Amino acid sequence: MGSPSTYGLWRKLAAKPGGKQLFSAAMCLRVPYFGTVLPTIREIRPGHCSVTAPKWWGVHNHIRTFHAIAACNLAEIAMGMLAEATVPATHRWLPKGMEVSYVAKAGTGLRAIAELPEIPEFGSAGFDLPVPVRIVDSRGTEVVTATITVWVTPRKAA
Repeated sequence: MGSPSTYGLWRKLAAKPGGKQLFSAAMCLRVPYFGTVLPTIREIRPGHCSVTAPKWWGVHNHIRTFHAIAACNLAEIAMGMLAEATVPATHRWLPKGMEVSYVAKAGTGLRAIAELPEIPEFGSAGFDLPVPVRIVDSRGTEVVTATITVWVTPRKAA
């Protein structure tokens, strides 16, 4: 469904030994700022992405918990990989805005889960696609919720 360069690579690598780590490293080479949270993509499919990040000193805030903006970075990774697997090659996507709620301290590594309630129709008009993202700690406690709005448009003919 999505971009052959990203989702296709995921489908080739994910089942191979070390494939998820290799895919995650390649993603960070393409988008270097994502590497600041040391992400590992766990699952991608149309309408869904799960990504984890460890708690390490590079994501600490002043109280040694996972920094709020580092958690936002993790949410954006999950949204972006979901978009790559969901938006067809005939269309493009661009983040437009983010609403975030910090609901609990994040004292462990985190998992971000981006999941669409339903996959939309991709027609000839541009549209806003809100992508909900939940971020949970290692105990399953929700620590951050976000909705990232993505602007989706048909690609222009070459």
